[in-house]
Amino acid sequence: MRLKIIRITIVGFFVLIVADLFYVQAIQGRYFYGLSVNNRIRIVPLDGWRGRIKDRNGKILADNRLSYDVMVTPQDIQKAEGVFEFLSAVLGMDENSILQRYGQRKTAPFDPVTLAEDIPLEKAIVIEENKYRFPSLFIQETYRRDYPLHKNSAHVLGYTGKINRAQKERFKEYGYSLQSVTGYSGVEEYYDAYLRGEEGGLQVEVNSRGQQVRLLGLREPKKGQDITLTIDSDIQQDALELLEDKTGVIIVMDMDNGEILSLASSPAFDPSAFADSRRQNEVSRFLADPSAPVLNRAIKGAFPPGSVFKVVLATAGLHSKKITPQTSFVCTGVYFLRKAGFRCTHVHGSQNLIASLAHSCNVYYYNVGLLLGAETIHHYARWLGLGEMTHIDLPYEEAGFIPSQQQRIASGMGRWHAGDTLNLSIGQGDVLATPLQILRLMAVIARQGVMVQPHVIKAIGETEVERLSGERKIKIDERALQTVQKGLRAAVTDFSGTAHILDFPDVYVAGKTGTAQTSGGKKPHAWFTGYVRGEKKNIALCIFLEYGGSSYNASLIARSLLLGMKEREAL
Repeated sequence: MRLKIIRITIVGFFVLIVADLFYVQAIQGRYFYGLSVNNRIRIVPLDGWRGRIKDRNGKILADNRLSYDVMVTPQDIQKAEGVFEFLSAVLGMDENSILQRYGQRKTAPFDPVTLAEDIPLEKAIVIEENKYRFPSLFIQETYRRDYPLHKNSAHVLGYTGKINRAQKERFKEYGYSLQSVTGYSGVEEYYDAYLRGEEGGLQVEVNSRGQQVRLLGLREPKKGQDITLTIDSDIQQDALELLEDKTGVIIVMDMDNGEILSLASSPAFDPSAFADSRRQNEVSRFLADPSAPVLNRAIKGAFPPGSVFKVVLATAGLHSKKITPQTSFVCTGVYFLRKAGFRCTHVHGSQNLIASLAHSCNVYYYNVGLLLGAETIHHYARWLGLGEMTHIDLPYEEAGFIPSQQQRIASGMGRWHAGDTLNLSIGQGDVLATPLQILRLMAVIARQGVMVQPHVIKAIGETEVERLSGERKIKIDERALQTVQKGLRAAVTDFSGTAHILDFPDVYVAGKTGTAQTSGGKKPHAWFTGYVRGEKKNIALCIFLEYGGSSYNASLIARSLLLGMKEREAL
């Protein structure tokens, strides 16, 4: 009897347990399911507004536009949901490519994954309207960079893009994530810390329809600082148009303070393409183009300077007392070194220093080069700023190269010969310089040995930036510099001067032309570099045409540029 009671008690106990489980699962199951499904936590990143970039007159060069990205939260997604099929139909994208993008994620389950970027507003609305069907999907409003003047100042500005996985660890300590946008090249990269601001985020609770139930946490994004450049976008546009269908560089600098008014490199590119996922084919063409439109030739292109290098020889010869202003050499059109003939462009006859600069006489500088020697030439070239970076506030600047006898031997390339000195004396051989270095060289001559710091930044926020590194004085004999200045002026004012086309009755222009020989049967590079003493500004300028033929072509562009600046009353 007692055993029967125990059995009945045990059976009754199990009946109660089963009944309770049935109540929890069948009766209250919907309630608990609601708690687990209807209350999801979602992290929503908020982009910081990237600071705008303006030219010296307040014209917008880089701005932000509202953009829409399609996001999905992995912890919410269910294969049966049909999310990818739905997106494929709405966006016109291949479903496999969307799946592939989702499969490549390396984030926590609660971190949103971007499935499509920069979609049209009308498609974003369709996705939002179907959120009740696909609660794991949501539209993230973000900002993308926009460059309203397109190619204008592209190489100065650079472009933006998302952090890649290789950079993530390096930038992690600065608050970057894989969703972060950073600058690539130009001002966008150099001043990224000021422009980018700080990212924020929302922690929200959403229901099964993807609707926000309540806000759990908020970190407000911080706006980046606006930046004002020294660039005059009108002069920059003139420069780009003058370089249309050409490969080359135009730089204009206020030589009193180092402010870059124009830095145009051609061919150019539209930086907006890098911020627009719909234009990735265009970006691929930019990067694959053999003419290298993304390359900033003004600071990263190093080229033989040709006859503009004679300015270094003239300054070195006068300062070292190897020659005087009256020192003359006779040009017969060729200089013989033993049996080898080194040619000049013309038969100039007797030339003193001023005439040699005006007529760009090779024979004169063959003689000066042998008087100085390769090591002395190397010393003065470095002294005048060649062979070293100018430290302009743009990334990836090249230093150029000034060869020397010691360097040649140390590198195991053999002995230095007298013929190498002759080539060096007229800016040929192994010597290489960037257009910006040549521009600064001309400013040093014009300013009696004062070397300014070229820069493109004028203000960060409302705070004007002082000259980045000030200026320094190179102790060169002032009378030597004055003589070189007279030679550069004569190149313009003399009827037979190589830059006579730049002789304006009401504007003081001085300068030096250069035609640098190239290899492979290609046309020579064409140079003009000089300075202008105007009523409003004193400027230095450099025009470089890659494989541009005669230096006359560079002088023609300089003339058109200066006429445009006169019309704009910029001189």
